[in-house]
Parts: sequence; C-alpha cells; structure tokens
Amino acid sequence: MKILGKNPSGSHKVKVQQSTHFIDGAFKNIVETAMMAKDATPIAMLKDLLNPPANRAPSLVIPSVKTDLYQTSSDKPVITWFGHSSYHISVAGKKILVDPVFSGNASPFTFMIKSFAGSDIYKPADFKDIDVLILTHDHYDHLDYKTLVQLKDKVKFVCCSLGVASHLTHWGFDKKKITELDWWQSAKFENLKLTATPARHFSGRMIKRGQTLWSAFVLEVNEYQLFLGGDSGYGDHFREIGKRFGGFDIAILECGQYNTKWPMIHMMPEETVQANIDLQSKVLMPVHWGKFALAFHPWNEPASRAIDRAKQLSIKYTVPKIGESIIVGDTLKVEEWWKVG
Repeated sequence: MKILGKNPSGSHKVKVQQSTHFIDGAFKNIVETAMMAKDATPIAMLKDLLNPPANRAPSLVIPSVKTDLYQTSSDKPVITWFGHSSYHISVAGKKILVDPVFSGNASPFTFMIKSFAGSDIYKPADFKDIDVLILTHDHYDHLDYKTLVQLKDKVKFVCCSLGVASHLTHWGFDKKKITELDWWQSAKFENLKLTATPARHFSGRMIKRGQTLWSAFVLEVNEYQLFLGGDSGYGDHFREIGKRFGGFDIAILECGQYNTKWPMIHMMPEETVQANIDLQSKVLMPVHWGKFALAFHPWNEPASRAIDRAKQLSIKYTVPKIGESIIVGDTLKVEEWWKVG
C-alpha cells in the first residue's frame, strides 16, 4: 500500500543513521520517554475504548469560515488554521503550509479516525501554490498521503524532519525540492529561515518506530519569530528553545489527544500553557484538536482547559475557528466558539 510510505533505505538510510539522535537502531528523545504509563494495562485501555465520553465528537457541525488564502495581505504573519495541526502562514509574500491533512481521515484506512463534520471545508484544490511545505513528522494525522500527492506539483520547497523525505520521494516528490533537518539544524528558503528543534514524541507509520525524526520548527522572517510546535510531550526542551531564540511572537502548540495513560508523548492542556511560558511566547495558539478524536477526552475539552489556565495566568491566547485568519501582533480571536456541543 502506497499510503504506508517507505522508511529510509540505501545511502539515505546511512545518512539518517549518522544523526547523534539515532541510537541502537532508532531515533531517541533527549530524555527517556515511555510510550505508555506503567499503569496503562490492556484492560484499562479496553475500558476507555468501550466507554468513551458522550461528547468525544461534537454533536453539531463545527463552525468554520472559508477564507481566500490568496487575498490575505499583511506585513505581519497571517495564520489560518484548518483543524488539528494543519495551518497556513502568509508572510513576506510567501505562502507556507504546515502538516496538511485534507483527506477526511487520519489513518491508512478510510473507515477509521474520520474528521468531524464541518472540519473539512478546505481541500488541496484550494491551494494554487505553496512556497514552503513544512512536515513535522510522519504520523498519519500529520503526513497525509492523499493530500500530499495532490499538492506536490504546487510546492516550491519542502522542509521536513530527518528521514521523512523517504516517504515523500516514494510518493513522487522531487528530492531536489526537499530539505531535511536534524534537531538544531537550519535552512534558508529565500527570505525565510527554518530551524528544526527537539520535540518529545515518536514516529512510524507501520510497526517499526523511530526510523524518521520528529521535530518542531522555528520560523524566522523579518522581525518575527514563530514557534511551530508539531507533536510533543512536555519537557525541559521548551525552556531551552526559548532560551536559545529569546522568545516568540506566537507559539502554535499541541493541545489535544492527551491521556494520563500516555503522559510523556502528548501534553495535558495545562502543560501546553506552561510550554508557552517556557518558550517566552507572547501568544499561545492551541492546536491538535477540533478535527479528529485520537484520544478519549471530550472533543472541545483541550481548548476549554487550556484557555481556563491561560486566563488564570494572564497569558494571551488565540483560538480561531477553522478557516479563520489571525494576524500575529494584531488581531486575536478569543470567541469561545467551541462551546457548540
């Protein structure tokens, strides 16, 4: 099945395995990171699966806005969220797309992990051209085969975590367009600079894990610094990133698909707020929710808990509707639209 992708092989595999983060046959996190908590027994997991909350998915169609991405113009970065961890950034004449998933599900099988009603108003056809495509890691809810094969001819540059290019070239991407980065490596794409930074997560589209890297990215353009978080559990790496870069205008951070049974690979909403503080970010934008149910919490709980905590600590935040644009340093969307059901 083409959708499964392909792990690095041959000379590419040799290059990937030269990374100092590739240890004993797989990429490793900076600190020890278990996939599951010690008390996460198969029986406990089965109970969660058989007794999900009534509102794990919204009861009503999610409100959304269809924005013409090619009519937005500002000297400041303009961010448009598409649900989960997919979003578009327009800045300095460039169009940037991050982890696009527009196929309607986050799985190799169409009957699994379907998107919520109302969350799929954008399709690959809505994109005329993409200057830079950023791919944080190879999980199905971030690296979407059906979406990417429709976008590949519209993309000028691809910037991805080390090893992810193997999937892309397997799907027909021109390897000359692709730049892979290890943690703390940087690359320039005309007037944009991207740096891959550590995250606390894992990778793999099949049984074997850790053959490609997972990252967050720092986008530097003009006087702006944006933190593009990808997936990550909480850890000291956020403080180190904030220290190295001296703060951010906005941090787009995962906030959803968490569970006490896998506490190290995804953040609880309150940890998302703390990560924003550690990064020295002026504004928090919580993502990784609003489109798919990958965990067992209510679908809108991530936003509610994170914003409640942000309010307690006087942290600025923005929670746009799907398709609604915000301007960094200018307009912030704070309407609690997620309380629709």
